[in-house]
Amino acid sequence: MSDKVIVTNLGVLTKKYGASGLKQIQQALAALIKADKARDLTTRTVALDDAKAMKAFGAPAVTKSGDPKQNKNAIDAVCKALNPDYLVILGGPDVIPHQDMKNPIYKKGDDDDLIAFGDLPYACPARYSQDPKDFLGPVRVTGRIPDAPKATDPALLLALLGTAAKWVTRDKPDYSDYLGISAEVWKGSTGLSLQNIYGNNTSLKLAPPGGPQWTGAELAPRSHFINCHGAPSDFHFYGQHGNKYPESHDASWIKGKVTAGTVIAAECCYGAELFDPADTKGQMGICLQYLNDGAYAFFGSTTIAYGPADGNGSADLICQYFHQRVLAGASTGRAVLEARQQFVQNASMTDPADLKTLAQFNLLGDPSIQPVTKLKPQFVPLDSIAKAFGAKAGSKTMLASASAARKDRRRSLFMSGSMLTQNQPCAVPAAPGALKTAMRKALNKLADEAGITQSSVQSFNVETPSAANQTMAKGMKSVASVSALFHLLMGSAAGPEGNLYTSLLIAREVDGSIVSVRRLFGKTPLKQR
Repeated sequence: MSDKVIVTNLGVLTKKYGASGLKQIQQALAALIKADKARDLTTRTVALDDAKAMKAFGAPAVTKSGDPKQNKNAIDAVCKALNPDYLVILGGPDVIPHQDMKNPIYKKGDDDDLIAFGDLPYACPARYSQDPKDFLGPVRVTGRIPDAPKATDPALLLALLGTAAKWVTRDKPDYSDYLGISAEVWKGSTGLSLQNIYGNNTSLKLAPPGGPQWTGAELAPRSHFINCHGAPSDFHFYGQHGNKYPESHDASWIKGKVTAGTVIAAECCYGAELFDPADTKGQMGICLQYLNDGAYAFFGSTTIAYGPADGNGSADLICQYFHQRVLAGASTGRAVLEARQQFVQNASMTDPADLKTLAQFNLLGDPSIQPVTKLKPQFVPLDSIAKAFGAKAGSKTMLASASAARKDRRRSLFMSGSMLTQNQPCAVPAAPGALKTAMRKALNKLADEAGITQSSVQSFNVETPSAANQTMAKGMKSVASVSALFHLLMGSAAGPEGNLYTSLLIAREVDGSIVSVRRLFGKTPLKQR
């Protein structure tokens, strides 16, 4: 049994860094394993491309490093055999690929993400699939310590392994101050998110007028929450005022200014995309720059993300849940697992935009890091209970070991994930003809009122798992039999200066009538894709 398992592909690491680079990485891994031992964690490394090692787990070795199915099957075999409390993926997507889930709301020209890349399936025991609805019940605490694609210098990976070995936990007040950055048009939504996380939104910075050259004092807090635009292979985030998109955050500017231990949640499109720095003349992306400078965790999206302008939904919620759990004392990996489970429970997986949101958000950083110290209960037992524990009357009982408490949490999280798998309804594409002419006219009118042009509509049925159907009361089944559909209208909203952005209207139809509509915005201008 191992408390923590680090999976990687030694063949790819050797090709990238050579024998000497691999030796440095192995030395850094040894230091991490030693540091984990001092934290009462038994850690081991498994090379997924090692045939002998994988034979012990009853699975074939990975022979095609870029094959998502081979990597998923290999990691599932390792987790089944070792049942680790923490699963760590070592390396970027050219070492161990993200899983290739199909984007349920793909539309060329608006949402161009044919694939919603993510590590969610690695957190689930379900078999390999490209359908994100097959991964509604995550149960594994999972994170990725990345390197840069096509890198030849191991310095970044060594720095991140060093952070994983040397991290320290701090009191909650050290994370109560925050930097909140928002595109000006989303100030209502971001302000609500900050209020929900920190109990105030007084440190909200709007872009414009703020950014990207934040002062040292503004960057100093260890909690960062960012709700801006992002773009592929770009080391900037962008604000928005009307149809102007000025830079709001710049990886080259924050370099060397990040406080060690910073935890970041970014709603931005492509915020956690791992791209080759050669694409940007050697400057790594914002997520890698944060981690290279000592941040503990970056939680963000690989592709186009969505959220409303004023209320909260989609990306807002999953990022909020992550920060809330970190502040409550969870490890960063457990915070992500709990955030995913809470998102599945509280959002609507019958909404295809939320299904994409679940698929695309990943944790970068060692998932076993616990930024905030969890308060321990102070319990003085009755004398009779104390005696049962072999303690003197009036003394405190021994608390459960950290390992036992952790195993108990994992069992609870496994049960929660299993319940979601068995009972959570989700969106599936509807058959042709589901969208009636009268409904299409109504949706077109809504699009006109919202200023959305060149719109198309995708329709989705609500699929209820068989386990839930078997236990559903007859009265509920009669209600469930009423025709219920989600219609996703997607198009471009344009301004006078020619800037375009993706806009979604998601309408729920019940028995031929629209019962609710919500509007979401893509968090990147179309001109920057």
